[in-house]
Amino acid sequence: MTNSSNLTVAINGWFYHQINTGSGQYLHYLVSALGKIAPDLQLMLIVPKVHGSYEKTEIPNQPHVKIISTKDYPIFNSPTGLKAQLYKVWFEQVVFPSMANKIGADVAHVPYFGSAMFPKITTVATIHDVIPIVLPEYRGGVMGRLYTKLVSVAAKRANLILADSESSRQDILHHLHIMSNKVRTVYLAAAPHYGSPKKTDIQSYLKRKYNLPQNYVLYIGGYDVRKNVSVLLRAWAKVITTNTDFTGFQNLTGLRLVLAGKIPTQDTPFFPNPLKTANQFGIADSIVTPGWIDESDKPLMYQAAQLFVYQSRYEGFGLPVLEAMSCGTPVITSNVSSIPELVNSAGVLIAPDDVDGLSQAIIKLLTDHEFYKSMVEQGYKQASTFTWEKTAMQTWQAYIDIGI
Repeated sequence: MTNSSNLTVAINGWFYHQINTGSGQYLHYLVSALGKIAPDLQLMLIVPKVHGSYEKTEIPNQPHVKIISTKDYPIFNSPTGLKAQLYKVWFEQVVFPSMANKIGADVAHVPYFGSAMFPKITTVATIHDVIPIVLPEYRGGVMGRLYTKLVSVAAKRANLILADSESSRQDILHHLHIMSNKVRTVYLAAAPHYGSPKKTDIQSYLKRKYNLPQNYVLYIGGYDVRKNVSVLLRAWAKVITTNTDFTGFQNLTGLRLVLAGKIPTQDTPFFPNPLKTANQFGIADSIVTPGWIDESDKPLMYQAAQLFVYQSRYEGFGLPVLEAMSCGTPVITSNVSSIPELVNSAGVLIAPDDVDGLSQAIIKLLTDHEFYKSMVEQGYKQASTFTWEKTAMQTWQAYIDIGI
């Protein structure tokens, strides 16, 4: 019997040093927040040495975390391609569960869709979404489908699963056929720096670094077909061809649509190139593509935008929507999957393929001062209900419930 005040939790750290990934950010902020709400909780972060030579055994200012680096496996030395995929499976299915058991952890936490088929100790798994199962175009080739099958079966053998939203929880229950009492909803949150006060020199800084215009509508995210950027472009074409005078509200001269993030170099069904679509609609001159944005600059980019549009077809959580609201930027987004749970009435929800509705919503926000102000205020309030402290508290409770 383990006392809740001295639980030891082994965490799969595969993504810990990949901070540009969603799973990496989740793990990074969760581990930090756990130390604040449960200082006696001991976290053993097991990381694969193939990601680098991690000689440190502690994280600065986080005494509750110990880093355990695995030994190199000769047959997977510096793997790439197929070897890299096999090494990841080897780490998830053999190395991590074995080491978690060896160090005497009370609970093992796999913070992404990749828990062990044969867990050696009590296991919690966080499944952010089941996109490869829900959306056929995301299932990949033979290796990808085999991996999805493996982790789907393995998920059933975890003691508890954490889902990012109720929508994601329902998808997990339906598609993985897991008993409802084994899946909990634990919401995420925007990173703490997204709620920082606005700076006065944002415009000049973003102009220098990313060549951004003074006035813009923002999209930031991926460009795979699920993100539905083509609908945004079709709506934008309608916006800029109307006779609407945007200068009366905020003097929005030279208004542009900023598409931030890595633009696909080729145009494919899975990664449609938005610039090709913009050229087809004759709106390329009104589009700005600054490329990859440093994580530290994202809050500034949100804050400087007139509004944020995120018309995704499916999200396990939808973090960019929460980030924008945290920065005081009005949000227009889709009314499907998890997104309504995040937004509630604090943003404008539009059906994913409603081009006219989206264009009208953009125009209304840019011309209706009272409505705009209301969305800013409600967005701040709604975003403040999601905190990493709350995420950590509910995760810690999950550890206690199954680890004692």
